Amino acid sequence: MKSITIKGSERESVGKKATKALRNAGMVPCVVYGGEKPLHFSAPELSFRDLVYTGAAHTVKVDLGEGKLKAIMQDIQFHPVTDKILHIDFYQIFDDIEITMNIPVRLLGNSPGVRNGGRLLFRKRKLAIKALPESLPDFFDIDISKLKIGDNITVESLLNDDFAILHPETTVVVQVKTARTAVVVDEEEEGVEGEEGAAEGAEAPAEGGEN
Repeated sequence: MKSITIKGSERESVGKKATKALRNAGMVPCVVYGGEKPLHFSAPELSFRDLVYTGAAHTVKVDLGEGKLKAIMQDIQFHPVTDKILHIDFYQIFDDIEITMNIPVRLLGNSPGVRNGGRLLFRKRKLAIKALPESLPDFFDIDISKLKIGDNITVESLLNDDFAILHPETTVVVQVKTARTAVVVDEEEEGVEGEEGAAEGAEAPAEGGEN
């Protein structure tokens, strides 16, 4: 999994007045949990752009000058009106300890079932997994180019020895359901019908000649 480096400064004061001053200066107050004690720091709001405004999952390297640590984003708060970042909670991670994280799902290709009028239902846009940090995938890529009407893809097809998926194997991730305008096409039957149609077309002139 890709990692983003956030350069910041440790906070000496965590009171409301100090926090407000940080925000007015374009800084985001943050806390890292999971270590021996919570670590309070701040960083410029622009530093979090590639971490927050993306569909990808990332780990984070918090660089405070004298010390660096690895973490994942656990919670984020936005201003209800301006959408500015108000606060971010991180959780410290260690190379030899498994962590739980939500990994986004990407759909690749075009479904023939959808082309025939079916409805694509994207049931799980993220999947929770448990793994060592080095085994965390960036995405779950799912090829839907063979999904016909009535087909689905479940968690079972995504199982991997590098991590554990924290959902039942029968959990549907994506499926194509029928719709009123849907046309169910069987490729083998379509081929047979095409041959029969060609044969009938060849006999037609003979019938016209007899008249």
